[in-house]
Amino acid sequence: MTTPPALDDATRAALARDADLPLAVRALLAGEVPSEAAVTAFVEGHAFPIVAPGRALFAFRGVATRVELVRWIHSGIDRVPFLPVPGSDLWLLSMPVEDGGRFEYKLALGRDSHEEWILDPHNPNLARDPFGENSVCTTFGYERPAWTLPQNAPAGRIETVSLFSPTFQEEREEHVYLPPAQTGTGPFPLVVIHDGDDFVTYADLALSLDNLIAAGDIPPLVAALVQTRDRMGEYPRGRRHARYLVRELLPALDARYALAAEPARRVLLGASLGAVASLATAFRFPGVFGGLVLQSGSFILDERQLRQREHPVFHRIARLVKALKRAPDLKDTRAFVSTGELEGLAGENRALATFLERHGVAVRFQSSWDGHHWHNWRDQLRDGLMWVFDRTHK
Repeated sequence: MTTPPALDDATRAALARDADLPLAVRALLAGEVPSEAAVTAFVEGHAFPIVAPGRALFAFRGVATRVELVRWIHSGIDRVPFLPVPGSDLWLLSMPVEDGGRFEYKLALGRDSHEEWILDPHNPNLARDPFGENSVCTTFGYERPAWTLPQNAPAGRIETVSLFSPTFQEEREEHVYLPPAQTGTGPFPLVVIHDGDDFVTYADLALSLDNLIAAGDIPPLVAALVQTRDRMGEYPRGRRHARYLVRELLPALDARYALAAEPARRVLLGASLGAVASLATAFRFPGVFGGLVLQSGSFILDERQLRQREHPVFHRIARLVKALKRAPDLKDTRAFVSTGELEGLAGENRALATFLERHGVAVRFQSSWDGHHWHNWRDQLRDGLMWVFDRTHK
């Protein structure tokens, strides 16, 4: 039988920093075998992961041939192995992290030739997305923005708008967020939010808008929560989608609500492919929208990057960006471009910010130590909306 590897120095140091560790677990650091009671006390007596400046300590207890922490970062799957504590069913992982950030993960359990991915049973912090749930590690110094939590602010409401689209030859149903009634009768700024229903479900959008309006951080606004059944096809191609937004949806919204007509008070917002659709619409219909919030955009500005991305959607995006490079400048436009440092397209979003500045756009670029996740986009919503509405941060 192979002897389990010894604990690495980083794990020992992280454990040693915790003054509340049971003595039996401290003895483990000296090479002794901990008792089952000591392991139980250690696991049940701490909230995991244990975070310290620059480091996070994870624990798993169970029978397995290997345990790995799995993250979706840098356009791939990153696996970091746990180390077994000799003589016990405890596995530990101490890994370097950046302070003030977060990432989502699962545990991969290997049992002989089989592998199972599970949520971290010792970490109650979860995030949802359209594919399910992930465990979340928040690193030292991270705080969830207060404006994303319930604050008893007056609540807006969401209603449905139905319209027939000649462009797509189908009936479309969109949801619309309306500000709290006491905020006035308009005219209101308009924000068109791609994948808006998902923003509500996975990124606390309605609650956040309620809080930001109540605090005066953003003006009372109307948000069109655009959703499509074919985002992989509709968003990166862009032409028909832009026509639908500007020539069909906007007139329907103008006829129903008191909306501001000035481009400076009309904004396009989207994350990932939604950011691509937002930018394409702004360039195809210049002068209609004066604000852009582009989060973690799936952009390809350097065609050499296509060698690493075989999916045809990236080739469509590259052709779109190539066309945009030849387009006239976007005048009187403000854009907020954000990314996560753990994303595979962080560099491309930096390049996008530079590209927009060269096209006459007033740009604010912002990055966080996070991945391609809804909570990353949630956390940067306030900064994005305040920038495009030209409001001073408090």
